[in-house]
Amino acid sequence: MKSLLTLALFCSLAFCPKANAQTATQPAKEKQLIVWTSGDREVALKMVFMYALNCQKYEWMDTVRLLIWGPSGKLLTEDKELQEGLDELKKAGIELYACKGCADLYGISDKLSVLGINVMYTGRMLADLQKDGWHVLTF
Repeated sequence: MKSLLTLALFCSLAFCPKANAQTATQPAKEKQLIVWTSGDREVALKMVFMYALNCQKYEWMDTVRLLIWGPSGKLLTEDKELQEGLDELKKAGIELYACKGCADLYGISDKLSVLGINVMYTGRMLADLQKDGWHVLTF
C-alpha cells in the first residue's frame, strides 16, 4: 500500500510540473466565485448565504465573490430578510456582483445598485475568472 501511495505522489509531481512549481515556491491563492441563480428563498438562506459567509469567515478561501444572476436578483430585491443577509456578507468582506443584462431584463439594476452590489455585464468576468483558476460554485 505504501509503495502505491509513493507511486501516486511521484506521478502527480512528475506529470504536473506547474502544480509542483507552485507549491514549491508559495501556496496558490484560493479564490471562490459563487454564482447564485436560483429564485428559491430557501436555497439562498440555507445554502448560498451560509456557505459564502462561512467560506469567508473561516478563511476556506482567500477571496470570495458572490455573483447574483437572473431570478436570484429579483428575489433579493423583494425580500428584506435576504437584504439583511446580504449586509452581513458585505460586512464580512465578500465582493458582490450582479449581471446587468439579467438585472435589466427584470428591471432591477438600480435596486441592486442601491443594495451595494456592483451591477455590470458579467459574462466576460466569469470567463476570465475561470481562466485565472477561480473555483466556481453555482446554486
